[in-house]
Amino acid sequence: MKFVIAPDSFKGCMTARQAAEAMRAGLRRVFPDAEYVMVPMADGGEGTVQSLVDATGGELRQATVLDPLQRRAVAEYGLLGAAAGIDGAAAGADADVAAGAASDSAGLTAVIEMAAASGIQFVNDKTRNPLVTTTYGTGQLIRAALDDGARTIILGVGGSATNDGGAGMAEALGVRFLDVDGNPIPRGGGFLDRLDHIDVSGIDPRIAETRMLIASDVTNPLVGPKGASAVFGPQKGATPDMVARLDANLTHYADVIRRDLGIEVADAPGAGGAGGLGAGLLAFTKSTMRSGVEIVSQTVRLADRAIGADYCLTGEGGIDFQTQYGKTPMGVAQAVHRGNPEIGVIALAGYVGEGIDQLYGLGIDAVFGIVPAAVPLDRALADGPANLERTAENVGRLIRIGR
Repeated sequence: MKFVIAPDSFKGCMTARQAAEAMRAGLRRVFPDAEYVMVPMADGGEGTVQSLVDATGGELRQATVLDPLQRRAVAEYGLLGAAAGIDGAAAGADADVAAGAASDSAGLTAVIEMAAASGIQFVNDKTRNPLVTTTYGTGQLIRAALDDGARTIILGVGGSATNDGGAGMAEALGVRFLDVDGNPIPRGGGFLDRLDHIDVSGIDPRIAETRMLIASDVTNPLVGPKGASAVFGPQKGATPDMVARLDANLTHYADVIRRDLGIEVADAPGAGGAGGLGAGLLAFTKSTMRSGVEIVSQTVRLADRAIGADYCLTGEGGIDFQTQYGKTPMGVAQAVHRGNPEIGVIALAGYVGEGIDQLYGLGIDAVFGIVPAAVPLDRALADGPANLERTAENVGRLIRIGR
């Protein structure tokens, strides 16, 4: 017997690695001699750095950065290990990226969550203000990864506190945003109306040698009624007047980018992700935007590692009909079936919602909830590892009966 164990984290309860270990512990009570392939997973959001570091034998690094309100903070990022096949498949989500990585045998792959430096957790109801928050710290994390030798960077763009179009990120990499008098404009989306021209002559030259994989399932454009300001601004503290101001500023920003750089970002799918950070990455770096779980699964060679396996166990904190839209369990199912069309895929979750029947024709064969009874949330979280282990054991017993 061979099992692939590839869960996401169970938020507030277990990391992806801890969840995988609990699943394996339960299955081993039934199949002690089976082969277990452990692949902690993520979808590009919170936990992506830890999951990819765990899955590839990499290491966590720290850098001192400015948070969204320009206060000093310490943020983590990851350097992936040899288990990812760094030179070839670390960037396997894109043939061009893979070729670029292969041409630079010294180039490493780094993984960054923009939220680690520029996330919503750095502000509260009193301090959140998308007019002034900046992605400068995200640019500092990118620069730290470049200093480590990374020439492929996987960047998760969820959970931001910002609405600056990625201008802060670009400034940290050497781009200058200047007013009509040639002076730098203040950081933050509320000041982009002062932008007269962009000077890229001082951008870090290593950016030209670096491939950026943007892990995002957001398809929103930069501006307009479905843009960064209108859709995501209110959750970052923007009032209706602020939304209008921010959207007008980002429209002006996109116009200047088009005039000075010849790059269209206003309507590019995904440009509105993370308060327009997607637009900044597309404008100032060599970027490719892809599904987060697709990038992760290809980086860790999930399809290859599923070859010859009998079953795959995956899961996350909650599963319902929305799981089919880019969530980790569905991405795992699709990836392992590419390597092994006959593999059985079983998903375990703390919460099982409506519409899971929609998942059965898309690659997931069964869904199991792990909570044995109605209990308070804190109790369910505390008992999560034990519940997951017990449920995995019961799944193993069903498999044994079937065999």
